[in-house]
Amino acid sequence: MVDVLTQLGSVTRELRTDERDGATVTVQSLEQSYPSPIDDVWDAVTTPERIARWFLPVSGDFRVGGRFQFEGQAGGEVLECNPPADAATDTADLRVTWEMGGVTWLTLLLTGEGERTRLRLEHVARTSEIPSEMWDTYGPGATGVGWEGGFLGLALHLGATEGSLAPSEAEAWAGTDEGRQFYRGAADAWASAHEAAGADPDTARRAADATYGFYTGT
Repeated sequence: MVDVLTQLGSVTRELRTDERDGATVTVQSLEQSYPSPIDDVWDAVTTPERIARWFLPVSGDFRVGGRFQFEGQAGGEVLECNPPADAATDTADLRVTWEMGGVTWLTLLLTGEGERTRLRLEHVARTSEIPSEMWDTYGPGATGVGWEGGFLGLALHLGATEGSLAPSEAEAWAGTDEGRQFYRGAADAWASAHEAAGADPDTARRAADATYGFYTGT
């Protein structure tokens, strides 16, 4: 059993546009607090052996300028890597390219809060390079709901959410009543973020329905 409702309610989501390097970009962000100190959360999101326990197997050269590859998923290059300097340091960050068909950018920002850590993920894409057919069909849910699964895995790994779900079980779990509840709630949450960013409510709802169908096979 996974505490789906608690997990969905623990994530803050945002969709916005910005200007970077002279181009308009779409920025999707997710944020959640975990009951672990910053050095432990940093280890969980940067150590291949631990990443495989909550996300996917990954290989590569984990240093600035090195490349990595997730099994069956994206790969990329490490652009910046700033771990906590010591136990008293309250910030850390990692920035990589996220390459799957095209090139986008991923940043993880960690902020220590005593024995807890707040993690913010920002996924940035040039707006002009987002396939219009994909955006028109799924909106921000195509990417956002994918990251919801990653945040769920990390929350279970770090004890922020009750339950157990191995990465190898995730695909089958999506077809269970519990999995469908999770993906329905995640798709609806991204519809709300879509509306907050200015989308028409009917458009956001149709995109959420398509996203839910995609992730659950319904």
